[in-house]
Amino acid sequence: MYFQGMAVFVISLMCLLLNIPLGAWRARQRKFSAKWFIAVHASVPLIIAARLLAGVSFYFIPLFVTIAVVGQLIGGTCGKKILKTIP
Repeated sequence: MYFQGMAVFVISLMCLLLNIPLGAWRARQRKFSAKWFIAVHASVPLIIAARLLAGVSFYFIPLFVTIAVVGQLIGGTCGKKILKTIP
């Protein structure tokens, strides 16, 4: 197995950038509602498709999941700050 650095980097960046706005949206939804569930899982098919199309090994899935969670947390923090500023 060889390291596919550029593809892993691009997919990781995509994971982060897709999940920031989804995390902000998630923060404004009622927990465990249908919209909340969609916000958490909407990026998964896109990330899977990108990984398969790039031919990246399944060994990198934990990295992509971790980066997606970080994106959700960043977006959730921003979403909560936006809620506090709205009167």
